[in-house]
Amino acid sequence: MTKHSSTSFSRRGLLGAFAATTIAAAPTFSNAAGFLRGSGDIRRIKMYSGRTGEKLDMIYWIEGEYIPDALKEITYFMRDWRTDTAKNIDARTIDIMAASHNLLDVTEPYMLLSGYRSPKTNAMLRSNSRGVAKNSLHMKGQAADLRLASRSVSQMARAASACSAGGVGRYSRSNFVHMDCGPIRTWGA
Repeated sequence: MTKHSSTSFSRRGLLGAFAATTIAAAPTFSNAAGFLRGSGDIRRIKMYSGRTGEKLDMIYWIEGEYIPDALKEITYFMRDWRTDTAKNIDARTIDIMAASHNLLDVTEPYMLLSGYRSPKTNAMLRSNSRGVAKNSLHMKGQAADLRLASRSVSQMARAASACSAGGVGRYSRSNFVHMDCGPIRTWGA
């Protein structure tokens, strides 16, 4: 993917202005029982990357419709920073991340540790850690490793598990939670 032009930035600015006027109307469910019940009529994702210094605060879904330009922005943000390559991020993963964030009732953005991983990056990480899957969903754009300073790994994992929508891995020693849109399963401590 290429760097964003000023047109994209204007689109993001427009979406941000729209969000400022409509986000107050979005319903909040502090005890959602099912997947996306906590997402409301507007779905928003907030993240930053300690590796690239980039920040993202994006409404990507409004009243039943994904916003294609927003999904492109998210895909670029979640690229493999080591190889500067991107793969479309599965919207189901973004939905799980957004619903979990809403359940945690925080305004703090996620710190993205890993989104898409190229096969080269995945192989390198796998050679250094036995916790990296050979056929990781990160390589399909279907997983994210996330951290919040204000919430524990346990709290984040419980929120992601409450979505009943994919895999949730607890990595307490490394202080992050893996969320993906694959089969429902949990692991780690």
